[in-house]
Amino acid sequence: MDIIITRLIQGHNLTEKAINYFWTCWGNDRNFKFYEDCIVNSLKDENRLPGFYLALDSDKIAGTYALLTNDLISRQDLIPWFACLFVDPEYRKNGIAGRLLDHGLSQAKRMGYTQLYLSTDLNGFYERSAWTYLTDGFTVHGDKIKIYIKQVL
Repeated sequence: MDIIITRLIQGHNLTEKAINYFWTCWGNDRNFKFYEDCIVNSLKDENRLPGFYLALDSDKIAGTYALLTNDLISRQDLIPWFACLFVDPEYRKNGIAGRLLDHGLSQAKRMGYTQLYLSTDLNGFYERSAWTYLTDGFTVHGDKIKIYIKQVL
């Protein structure tokens, strides 16, 4: 399996497929336009946030992540955010999630950031990749969610 990780940029042949993939993984029946608009407007400048990334096995999407200015939670003061980590069930247990996490850190560093944040309700997953619990934040629905930080090396 030869997985490559790439950022969606203007003219990418998988843009429509990627929009649908991100929305299917993270969206709901009312917010397709939200995902479409976010991704389409991120394609113009590959050196700025936001950015949407694909792990590809040829032209098949094996996983995703995004680097965002905010992950739609209360801590608007923290930037940038690692979000939308997803590995297709067919590709799990092959180290792809770790590769996507590392890629996100390297992209954040390339853009000049010294740390990266994420929010999650998972227990134990990010700690295994040396992310450190920072604090709690709140979602747009008022739910408490954990915020993690990792220094960009």
